[in-house]
Amino acid sequence: MSGPRILVIRIGSMGDVIHALPAVATLKHSFPGSTLSWVVDRRWAPLVEGNPFVDRGILFERSLQGLRETWRELRAGRFTLAVDFQGLMKSALVALAAHPERIYGFHQSQVREKPAALAYSNRVRTSAAHVVDRNLELAVAAGATSILCTFPLPEGSPAGDLPAGAFVLANPLAGWRGKQWPHEYYARLGWRLLEELGMPLVLNGPPGTASLLRSIANTRTHLCGLPGLIHATRRAAAVVGIDSGPLHLAAALSKPGVAVFGPTDPARNGPYPRSFTVLRSPSARTTYRRRGETDPSMREISPDAVFEALKIRLGAWQAG
Repeated sequence: MSGPRILVIRIGSMGDVIHALPAVATLKHSFPGSTLSWVVDRRWAPLVEGNPFVDRGILFERSLQGLRETWRELRAGRFTLAVDFQGLMKSALVALAAHPERIYGFHQSQVREKPAALAYSNRVRTSAAHVVDRNLELAVAAGATSILCTFPLPEGSPAGDLPAGAFVLANPLAGWRGKQWPHEYYARLGWRLLEELGMPLVLNGPPGTASLLRSIANTRTHLCGLPGLIHATRRAAAVVGIDSGPLHLAAALSKPGVAVFGPTDPARNGPYPRSFTVLRSPSARTTYRRRGETDPSMREISPDAVFEALKIRLGAWQAG
């Protein structure tokens, strides 16, 4: 007898897709003989390629023709249950379009867009602090019994120019400016890394950020897409990150490093597992308002403080 047909919905963004990986693995592992499909934005689809716990990826397309194709795939899936890890109206509508027997999602008090919860037959109130653990709680509520805290990520592929030897990787960009560390701080950090450890600081970003990254002194620039970022992260000796997808990718790959946090709460959105040292100013106030300028608390974390914390992490890496 075949198992259930499971639909999971986590369309984006990069860090959120990564944070859903353990819960998706848990669902697939808990239902022997099941088939599992994942609805994901085309931009983030490389994150689930080759995933042994995902039988099929369904691309969420934003064009009218693409949405029609997505709808046809959803209706043809004949899903037993759907789990919405996103909690937005668009993800809830995707779940409804699939017309499964049951839809699981977070309680209306825990979703960003409260009307989304009206689509769920089962609304789950979670108690964990971190997003990864909340996703696991939702998977358990949907019937999962065997928890797998694993991050199956692809190997990536070489792209752009990387140093031949050891280097520290950083991506200065985030979804909104308030979470960013001041760009000029990377120049000071890069200088200390070269002078004291003989290790370059490589700044990563998509091709459209070339002029910005190249303007930061004492660093090297690495331009690529998502597969190239995965490859570069695997190669890096350590990573300096902010609350953005590249940080969460590095943490999922168990890379050592330092994370600088300000307006967002590391207890909820911090690197997972704990291979990073998290630096956050005592004056930082948690807010998810999308400010157009760097939060003052991010400026309070100096390049020297990041360097000293990074040196400890690199020392442990070299000893290992």
